[in-house]
Amino acid sequence: MQADTGTTTSPNDAVSGLPATVDGWAVFLDIDGTLLDIAETPGAVAVPEGLQADLAALSRRTAGALALVTGRSLDFVDRAFPAHAFHVAGLHGAEWRDAAGQRFDCPVGPGLEAAKRLVTEKAADWPGVVVEDKGAAVAAHYRLAPQMEAVVRRFMEGLAEGLGGQCHLQSGKSVVEIRPAGGDKGAAVQRFMSLSPFRDRRPLAVGDDLTDESMFAAVNRLGGVSVRVGRSMQPSAASSVVDSPAEVRNWIAKMAR
Repeated sequence: MQADTGTTTSPNDAVSGLPATVDGWAVFLDIDGTLLDIAETPGAVAVPEGLQADLAALSRRTAGALALVTGRSLDFVDRAFPAHAFHVAGLHGAEWRDAAGQRFDCPVGPGLEAAKRLVTEKAADWPGVVVEDKGAAVAAHYRLAPQMEAVVRRFMEGLAEGLGGQCHLQSGKSVVEIRPAGGDKGAAVQRFMSLSPFRDRRPLAVGDDLTDESMFAAVNRLGGVSVRVGRSMQPSAASSVVDSPAEVRNWIAKMAR
């Protein structure tokens, strides 16, 4: 199916940088900083009223070709959006769940379990640093303690090195994460695009962070459109930009009608 290639160029169209229609598109959405506003701690994010229903309607408009591609775990996604089962790639693509409920969960090795205990214990000496146990990954958030960035990064680098090739050190906005090696959001998008109902559609990827750059690059290679949320001085592979998660949500609501 051939997608409409137009993007918004006037105030009468959809949000600038996002397509004016979803006909023929496959839609890939990050969650934190894209669908949801960034919160001070990972547990403090809030799902705005109506977003779940709008996403479900958008999924129907795309014949099911909508996936959430996130660094969060599948379990988090199901807690955040309990009313609807979407296609999901969690932990940057290490976990999968399709809309029918079939799951692939990444196993947690003893080395990672030990690393999670060590960083949790160490964080007791780091006021303001929040450790997030994601199951098969662990993240140390320093948004509330930006002065701790270098200390946290060095410690997490040491843990990742000790795990050898099992895990990858992933940087993001005010976070350093140890996640499973061997995949990223770009690989997740490519896998989705090889499957129905995504196949033969034009991909659209929307994200806000360093972790989304591989997704942007994959979508660009496939002839799609990549949209970064938030203006930054950092270089990006994204082909377009919108200012905020609120703009993304407004676009979803408009496309869902």
